[in-house]
Parts: sequence; C-alpha cells; structure tokens
Amino acid sequence: MDRKRILVTVVGFLILVVLVYLQYRHWRTFDWGTFWSQTGRINKWHLLHGIGLIYLGYMMRAIRWKIFLRPVRPETKVREMISPTLIGFTGIALLGRAGEFIRPYLVARRTNLPFSSQLAVWAVERIFDVGAFAVLTILAIFLPSALQSIPHPEYYAWFREAGFVLAALVVGMAAAAAIIGRSGEAVACWVEQKLSHLPSNLGYRVGQRVREFGMGLNTIHGPWSLLSLALVSIGMWYLIVLSYHEVTHSYGVDALEIPVSQLLILILASMVGSIVQLPAIGGGSQVATITILSHVFDVPPELAASCGILLWLVGFAAVVPLGLALAHHERLSLRKLSVESHHSEEDRRE
Repeated sequence: MDRKRILVTVVGFLILVVLVYLQYRHWRTFDWGTFWSQTGRINKWHLLHGIGLIYLGYMMRAIRWKIFLRPVRPETKVREMISPTLIGFTGIALLGRAGEFIRPYLVARRTNLPFSSQLAVWAVERIFDVGAFAVLTILAIFLPSALQSIPHPEYYAWFREAGFVLAALVVGMAAAAAIIGRSGEAVACWVEQKLSHLPSNLGYRVGQRVREFGMGLNTIHGPWSLLSLALVSIGMWYLIVLSYHEVTHSYGVDALEIPVSQLLILILASMVGSIVQLPAIGGGSQVATITILSHVFDVPPELAASCGILLWLVGFAAVVPLGLALAHHERLSLRKLSVESHHSEEDRRE
C-alpha cells in the first residue's frame, strides 16, 4: 500500500470514528440487548430473497457489459461476464477503492481487449448508473403519495430539491457525453490547450481521459443499444430497491414497513456514505443509513443500527463468498489483481 492510500485510509478511519462517536453520543440510552434481540428475530426467507435480488442485479451488470462489448466482441456470452463482475465487486468489498479497477481489468484480459478500452466502458457505465438511479428517484419524488408520506414531511422539500439537482446533473452529464461522442478529439484538444499552463502535464492527461471516454461512448452502437442499456440499468437499480425492501421487511415491525419508493432515500444515503469507508468493514455506508432510518423514518436506535448493518451486509458484502470461490477456482489473487490493474492504469497515464 503506497503513502497516498495509507493517508486516505487513516483520514477515512478518523472521520468514521468521529461520526460513530457523535451518533452514539446522541443515542445515550442505546440498549445492546435490544439490538441483538431485534437482529436475532429477522425472517431468514426475506433475507435470502434480498440476497438473491442482489445477485440478479450483478447478472444485469454482466448483461449490460455484454451490450457494451457488442460492437467489438459480438461473440462474447453473458456467462463470460459473470465471473469478472462478481470477482470485481468482491475486490471492492474487501479492498475498497484499491479494488475498483479489477473488473475492467479482468474483462480486458478475458476478451483480449486493451485495458484502456474497458476502463472507458467502466466510466460510461457510471453515467448509466447515475441516470437510472435518477429516473427512479425523480419518479419517487414527484409521483403522488410517494415521498410525501414520509414520517417527517418537512424533509420532503429537501428531497425534492435534491431531485432537481440530480436531474440537472444527469442532463449535464448526458449533454457532455453527447458533445464528446460527436467531437471528442476537438474537445480533448481544447482541454489540452486551456490547461497547458498547469504543472505535471495535467492538460495532456485530462485530454487523454476525454479521448478514452469518447472511446467508451463508441460502444453505444445506435438507438437500440442506448435503449437496451438504459432499460437494463433501470431494471438493475429497481432490483436493488426490492432487495432493500426484503431486508427492511425481514424484521416484521411497523417501523420498518417502508414503501419501495421511500427506500431510494436509504440507497442514496448508503451511496453517499460509501465515499468514506474502510476496506472490508465499510463504515460510512452503515452510519449514513442508520442516521436516515433514525431521523427520517423514526426507527428506534437499536433497530436502526441492526437494519443499517444488515443492509450493508446484503447490498455490499453478500457477493464476497461466491466472488472468493470464483477467484479461487480461477487461481486469482485479489491483491495481485489490484496491483496489476493499478499498474496498468498508471502506465496508461504516462
């Protein structure tokens, strides 16, 4: 681990310590006996259904990457993308940001394509993730009797404003992607010229990223491909929402009988919280989810803590057993893959 990663890990740990301290200082009457009692009474079938839906979501990701590969590797099968997908997300769950390049690296090796091309696909994939989640969130915010019925209606105005910001972000990303897709080389040259005065050859690096992003956009081969990618992305995120629904309903208590539309708030909190987390144990995701459950949905502290941890285990960590089994079967080391993928990414920058 280099100095930069050590520093990021230390800073993340300190932030989490502060967040956890503030959270539990607020919950002075937290009862650990109640916490373990609530956790032990969950309905295991609901929990298994939630895990199954998460795995279906990974299958949808494999299908989406196969669609991206269609222009250059039309013979690629969906089943060939399942192993890199599961191993890649296992790397993220266990190694944190250090494992984020494993999936495109494995796909590049399996399809005999340049790593840069699959890293470009990985970047474009994120636009579809943000766009699909935004569509579901906007529907939840603006459809009648959706988020307006949350226990604390005063939060609805904040969520509505967040919906407008999210919609504007998606429109801006789509416009930027359209411009780069049509005139990527011209945009790259313009960026290089504007940033040429900055040190460390930053202008050239940014220009290269623009060119690679344009390369990723070239994998969207026509309107039907675009429609397919959008529908798969929306379907994948809806499966994740249904998984959250299974987990919250596994407790069988009124406080967690949260409608599907309102669970998008929890997913958004989890995504934001995951920015600050430690490898293998998370942290930020759980704290953010627990905070929303407690303050927005009036869930008791012990129940909120139990549910927040369980949502993280199902949503982020459930992939680990199968991912490790596949890595062992293919004689792959996650740490070695992480190092190799980051070295390839560094070589690409030079």
